Parts: sequence; C-alpha cells; structure tokens
Amino acid sequence: MDLVIARPEGLYCPAGDFYIDPWRPVERSVITHAHGDHARTGNQHYLAAAPGEGILRSRLGQDINLQTLAYGEQLVHHGVTLSFHPAGHVLGSAQVRLEYQGEVWVASGDYKVEPDGTCAPFEPVRCHTFITESTFGLPIYRWQPQAQIFAGINDWWQANIAAGKASVLFCYSFGKAQRILHGIDASIGPILSHGAVEPLNRVYREAGIYIPETLYAGDFKKTDPLLRQALIIAPPSAGGSSWIKRFGDYSDAFASGWMRLRGTRRRRGVDRGFVLSDHADWPGLLWAVEQTGAERVMVTHGSVGVLVRHLREKGLDAQGFTTEYGDDEEEASA
Repeated sequence: MDLVIARPEGLYCPAGDFYIDPWRPVERSVITHAHGDHARTGNQHYLAAAPGEGILRSRLGQDINLQTLAYGEQLVHHGVTLSFHPAGHVLGSAQVRLEYQGEVWVASGDYKVEPDGTCAPFEPVRCHTFITESTFGLPIYRWQPQAQIFAGINDWWQANIAAGKASVLFCYSFGKAQRILHGIDASIGPILSHGAVEPLNRVYREAGIYIPETLYAGDFKKTDPLLRQALIIAPPSAGGSSWIKRFGDYSDAFASGWMRLRGTRRRRGVDRGFVLSDHADWPGLLWAVEQTGAERVMVTHGSVGVLVRHLREKGLDAQGFTTEYGDDEEEASA
C-alpha cells in the first residue's frame, strides 16, 4: 500500500492514521505551513515544525492543540517515523518526511528554492517518492534573482516620492509582505502596513527575523504629507475598498509570480507588476525533484498535467494527486 493516498478529507497516511494539510476537519493533522489552504481550523490535533508555531496560533487560534518538532527531529507514530525539513516557502514551512518499513516519502507542501532570509532555506531530502506542488509548473515561469526585484521596487518607490505620490504595493499578507519588507531599502521613506499585515510582522520579529519598523496605515489621515513619501504594504483585497482612498494620489503595484503574464497585470489594473513568488519556478521544480533522487513523483495543485508529462518523459513514474489546495498568491481575502 502507498504511504500517502488521497482521501476526501485530504492526503492520508494509512500506516500512521494521520492527514497532511487536510481540507476537512480530522483527528490528527500534520501541517506543512500556515497558509489558509494548508492549515485549517477544526482539527483535533496539529503537528507542525516549531518555527511555525507563532504564525499557526496567530491564524488558527492561540488555544489550538498544537505539538511541534524542531527541523530534523524525529517522531515515531504507529511505526511511521516522521520529521520536518525546511521548505523555504514562508516562516515555519516544512517538508514532511515519512519512513515506514524501509520506504521513504516526502510531502513538500509549498516550497521555493531561492533563500530569502525570512525562513530556513529549502533543504532537499532524499526519498523514494516525492510529493511536489506545481503552482508555477510551466516552462514560462522563470524567476529573476530577487535582488533585482527588490531594486525595482526601491526605484519605483523613489520615483513616486519624486512625483509626490504614495506607493501602494499589494501582496499576500503572510510571507510575501514580510519577504518584501526584509528585502527592500527601508531608508527610502516611511513604511505603512495594512491591519492584515501588521500582526504577522510582529510574529516574524518575535521569531528573530529582521522586519523594518512599520506604521499602521489606519492611523494616517488623507492630508498627512508623510503619505507622499510612504510605501504602503496591503493585501489584494484592499484594492477595491474605501480604505485605499485615504492615500490620495498614489501609484499602485502588485507583487506576485502571476505578474510574469502581462494579461494578469492588466486584469489587476495596477501601474506596475513585480514578478516575485514564494513558490519554485519551472527550473526550481525540476531541480528539487532531481535532488530528492525519487523515482516516483506525485504532483499536486497547479499545472499538474504539464509537469507529470515532463517527468514521465525523463523516465520517472509521475502522476497527479487531486487536492483542494489553492494558491496563496491569489488568496485576496487574507
């Protein structure tokens, strides 16, 4: 029997009787990271990597029944040896390594392979079967080095200051926002953040991650001259709200891997698109699969068919898993 199978509740380990990132409430859940499509309320017991504890409690409730393991620490449950290994996606993100009767599977959750300083970098884990995401599993998706993207954001911000405009940057409130704050030049001007972003900044700081000082955007009146020098970090959902009107004359931008496609930027109706993703690009996905040494690959959420076909052409036993994972980059309400 396979070590992990797809059930209506989520990805299930029959030997260990637990689920990985279930999308229905279950008794025992193993969580790869705290994005809303992977960590949901209602489970009786949660097991996660220790660096993600603060974020999980912040998003699911301080009183959840949560057990944590340090990266690399092992736990044996019903004969299954389980451990977490860095996924490089967001703070606390982890791959789940399962070993049972000599067979090793790794469920990667979401991951990226470029280190960014806001979470432990991706660590390839050798296994027989690798469960990989494919959010950006098309050859068109190839990321520039993040330093170039941060330089572009800095230049855009400075140009807006020179034009007397506020700079509103839309990005996902957990992970992407903190990565941008960590990477930009905070000396350019004041940085304001939306109410959805500010509590998560606090959790990152408490975890020892450098996040520059941010001010709560709701404290500022439209007439405040500081706004014309400010960078405002906000979730996509703020775009069409009355909240944004307080910034007067502003330029807006969107940071996401989807900005690789010009049509997406047009649909978003923003002035600028910055191609920055917390997921692996096409070369990153192929590199990660190769590093595992896996002969069998299970592909979840994204461009499943394309990646499966490519891996089969390379001689691997590849197939898709049907899941209910979404795309955190498009989760506009968060």
